[in-house]
Amino acid sequence: MKASNHFKNTIKAYLDQRAESDVLFSLQYSKPDKNIDDCLTYILNTVQKLGCNGFADEEIYSMAVHYYDEDNINIGDPVDCHVTVNHVVELTEEEKQQAHKEALQKAQDEAYAKLTQPTKRVKQSETANQQSLFNF
Repeated sequence: MKASNHFKNTIKAYLDQRAESDVLFSLQYSKPDKNIDDCLTYILNTVQKLGCNGFADEEIYSMAVHYYDEDNINIGDPVDCHVTVNHVVELTEEEKQQAHKEALQKAQDEAYAKLTQPTKRVKQSETANQQSLFNF
């Protein structure tokens, strides 16, 4: 199994935070025969058995906690798969200001280009000065 580093880091960060806030879980989390790679293998095998493509974060976290809570748990064989993790990109204030400046500059450039674009003159069609055959 080759889970993405982002998936591994996300699960590990949740478990670390949970161990800090929950004394009972911290005892389970510190077991020497448990490790994050086996936890990820267990999660991926459980997900594969359920047959769904998408899960809420809480469902995956509960699978990770379940792995550490159970002493005799069948991890399963390593799974060859691709894991996608939805994550939020946090921008710093400097990056936000830079993006704002770039957006303003782009809007100004587009407005200027629209103003300086040459207008197309509409040619007036000349009416033929031909006399009608039916006017007597």
